[in-house]
Amino acid sequence: MAFDACMMRASLSELRTEFPDARVDKVLQPQNDEIDLVIHSGRSTRRLVFNVGPNAPRLQLSDIAKENPLKAPMLCMLLRKYFVGARITAVEQLDFDRIARLTLSCLDDMGFPTTRYIVCEIMGKYANFIVLDAEDKILTAMKIIDFAASTVRQVLPGLKYQIPAAPEKLSPLFINREEFFAALSRFDRERTVEKFITSTYGGIATQIAHELCYRATGRIDLPLALADTERLYSVFYEWQTLLVNENYNPTVAINSEGKPIDYSYMDITYLGDGVIYRHFPTVSALLDMYFAEKDRVERIHQRAHDLVVLISNAISRTERKLAIQREDLRQSERGEEYKKRGDLITANLYRLKKGMTSFVAIDYYDEECPEITVELDERLTPAQNAQKMYKLYNKAKKAKEILTEQIKIWEAELAYLEGVRDFLSRAETEEDLAEIRDELYRAGYASRMRGYKPPKQIKARPMRFTTTDGRTLLV
Repeated sequence: MAFDACMMRASLSELRTEFPDARVDKVLQPQNDEIDLVIHSGRSTRRLVFNVGPNAPRLQLSDIAKENPLKAPMLCMLLRKYFVGARITAVEQLDFDRIARLTLSCLDDMGFPTTRYIVCEIMGKYANFIVLDAEDKILTAMKIIDFAASTVRQVLPGLKYQIPAAPEKLSPLFINREEFFAALSRFDRERTVEKFITSTYGGIATQIAHELCYRATGRIDLPLALADTERLYSVFYEWQTLLVNENYNPTVAINSEGKPIDYSYMDITYLGDGVIYRHFPTVSALLDMYFAEKDRVERIHQRAHDLVVLISNAISRTERKLAIQREDLRQSERGEEYKKRGDLITANLYRLKKGMTSFVAIDYYDEECPEITVELDERLTPAQNAQKMYKLYNKAKKAKEILTEQIKIWEAELAYLEGVRDFLSRAETEEDLAEIRDELYRAGYASRMRGYKPPKQIKARPMRFTTTDGRTLLV
């Protein structure tokens, strides 16, 4: 699901609970769109991750250590100046939106105490990491937005920070029964329950709306006119109570291939059969697992891009060759027709002359012996016409034998390539990719892998899976 306002609330709640008055020990920037603060409180040290990239924007505590560039980027150096040694004194969510504001007590350039703020906006491709001074003026930001980029809202050093304009929706935290049914009465009854939830209340991801709709109606696309409104309010109130009391149950949905496909701060049921649900003690553990797996899959996909192109092109070439050979084989089936025409010409040589373009003969190959017209080459004698047909017959017969054998070879090659592509789609580690590269090298595709040198020896490792009861399977 998207990192919505409810997930932001859950993540900030964990930060406030586990790291009160946390001290910033380090500032790291493992990726261009991610800032990690190594924070310390009591005996605990963890990373506070601010990811504002388009693919996985989020704010979370994390236990995953990532590689950092040898030379820290300029933004990272500036943030170290601002925040190393600072203390996080307050954590708040602005207007129940996907915006977090952290208050940090730190020192200014002269060594005097001051206050600075970190604002993290988790809004898809518009996500941003912004640093403010004590007067809410922008000091720096990961994504600088000038007047050329936006005429509505600029993010520039020196400007006063402004909260992004939010759509006019109700906060779902403190809606009572009367307000709920009043909003229900104003909504178009022909639209779905899911649209009512997402259009009326702010901060709710579509997946959560699907879940609430499924719990209330048994479907995710039921029109509001057909829904039991009392049952709908009951489900909504139960979900609202979960948010207010912060009684979260972090859950990941895993498909039949063992890959996580969705996550939430609450139970998920609308995905149906064939999905395994795994629960986590904390939101941070959930996000670590989900995005670590997602990052791993994306990294493997990037490393395997050249192999995907190579195999796809090889499969396309093989399919084209097979199509041509199958068409040639279909044409070679005319060999018997050539032999028949040669026999009919030979049987009627006594009445044929050079220069004739055709003649009518009795088709004794057919039980009913009908009369058919046989075409002739007027440039050849009757005997030469017969010899031409026999040559075409022998050529077609030989081609049929060769093509049949070639088609078997190329069908086997196509099956092999399809198998390699299937294995590539299941690759989970760098070792898997290395094994595939070596396999293609030994199969004769070395010329299409630029600069590849086969290793001395590759040790194949089994695939590893974990069952719901914690057992490990090696395949």
